[in-house]
Amino acid sequence: MAGKKVLIIYAHQEPMSFNGSLKKVAVEELSKQGCTVTVSDLYAMNFEPRATRNDITGALSNPEVFSYGIETYEAYKKTALTSDILEEQRKVQEADLVIFQFPLYWFSVPAILKGWMDRVLCQGFAFDIPGFYDSGFLKGKLALLSLTTGGTAEMYTKAGVSGDFRYFLWPLQHGILHFCGFKILAPQISFGIDVSSEEERKVMVASWAQRLKSIWKEEPIHCTPPWYFQE
Repeated sequence: MAGKKVLIIYAHQEPMSFNGSLKKVAVEELSKQGCTVTVSDLYAMNFEPRATRNDITGALSNPEVFSYGIETYEAYKKTALTSDILEEQRKVQEADLVIFQFPLYWFSVPAILKGWMDRVLCQGFAFDIPGFYDSGFLKGKLALLSLTTGGTAEMYTKAGVSGDFRYFLWPLQHGILHFCGFKILAPQISFGIDVSSEEERKVMVASWAQRLKSIWKEEPIHCTPPWYFQE
């Protein structure tokens, strides 16, 4: 949709990877719609994943006992966070939709992406207490996880060896993104990449491109416990 702004947080080391193909087709399709698309390629940026006192540029509120959450909260209010954090926060603030493109690592995100979440989505910027879940500061924005797995779709069912895929989505979609106020679109999961044929991979990429054509018409999921554990 023309005029919409999309931020893609991309976490894969190899541009020629399947994740790279999914990112590329997303940029192409959304740009074709007239969207402004920005990509944060975390590995290419050499993004710092570690949450340390180096993230605060000014004086610490308590230099004797360091608390990352407290110090970044105070630093955000004084615009005293490092430039890489402020730049990513600016991108998020401007976006209507944030897409996270990554391979599943240990039922979660790669460390570099977790570090992005830890450092960028700080208190004061993304949420406050009170000011979370439906009252989170990023309310009105959409978030979508586009991820790949090594395991097959059958493995990620309630009867499968890995359990329902919705189980591992709970801390990511609900505990992080919805906590910050995002409305969550259904995930795009490309299962069993390592055991898929070239033709099967092409179908997955085409399916993603096709979905993106009508992405702005989609309704968010009901991001509550029943969606993850009872349906």
